[in-house]
Amino acid sequence: MSSAQSSVAAPPRPERLLLAAPRGYCAGVDRAVETVERALELYGPPVYVRKEIVHNKHVVETLRQRGAVFVDDESEVPEGEVVIFSAHGVAPAVHENARRRRLRTIDATCPLVTKVHVEARKFAAEGYTIVLIGHEGHEEVEGTMGEAPDRIVLVETEEDVDRLEVEDPNRVAYLTQTTLSVDETKRIIQRLRERFPNVVGPKSDDICYATTNRQMAVRELARQCDLVLVIGSRNSSNSNRLVEVAREHGAEAHLIDNESEVRDEWLEGKRTVGITSGASAPEELVQRLVAWFRARGVERVEELRTVDENVRFMLPREIRKALAERELPLAP
Repeated sequence: MSSAQSSVAAPPRPERLLLAAPRGYCAGVDRAVETVERALELYGPPVYVRKEIVHNKHVVETLRQRGAVFVDDESEVPEGEVVIFSAHGVAPAVHENARRRRLRTIDATCPLVTKVHVEARKFAAEGYTIVLIGHEGHEEVEGTMGEAPDRIVLVETEEDVDRLEVEDPNRVAYLTQTTLSVDETKRIIQRLRERFPNVVGPKSDDICYATTNRQMAVRELARQCDLVLVIGSRNSSNSNRLVEVAREHGAEAHLIDNESEVRDEWLEGKRTVGITSGASAPEELVQRLVAWFRARGVERVEELRTVDENVRFMLPREIRKALAERELPLAP
């Protein structure tokens, strides 16, 4: 056998990996996942969860194996059982239906989403038409619109703003989904201000700190990398936005659930590969991807830090009360 016949081309590999920081879990996701873990510890399985607790397949499957039962609707939960509402929030009608069914509810809605719900109720009570900037069908959007369904209209693009017809152009307010593209949302808000000069908005941005920070980090990552890999599930809004931001700033970028989805053709000719992860993706998946590259012979692994995060949210009141009654520590 000739050497040409016996030789096998080595798989392509970059010279170095650059890891974005911050990346991965935000405080709201961390709180929501721990809420399910603590509920299983306190009450034992099954614990029911309305929708996916966060938009990540790996997290959902891990919790399912521990005894969490994920349902699409609270009406699927047997009367009297424990049900957890996901980090994305729910409409008031869901709370009411849960009360009618005598469900023991634990609300894991991210506090930053709750802030948007409070703003929606406030603007509605003041007689504003509320323009919600977000993605149709996303659970967070459905929950927010449920706070004032007769007062809220949804827009996704600047063109949607151009087509808007409102009751009183001088009584318009806007809110946003918390996981949008920062740059795109700014453009839509600017268009709203051009059409409705008296438009009012929230006192502080609705796009959450983690979304903003991860997009800032991936912008810098894209400037220094030939390829950016974003770890996150397909239905994760903030993960999809990271891919868009990386592409807008000059890098090839792909969304992957885990290391098994990386394709050799993506790596051809790439010297530096950037890695980041959406706010609902656990760090374990990042480290598995790094190990996959190391197994290919990549030795240079560096971190690109743009900002430090130290945000923590308290667990839901129901969990804290149950832990106190059993004299269990709050920290795992």
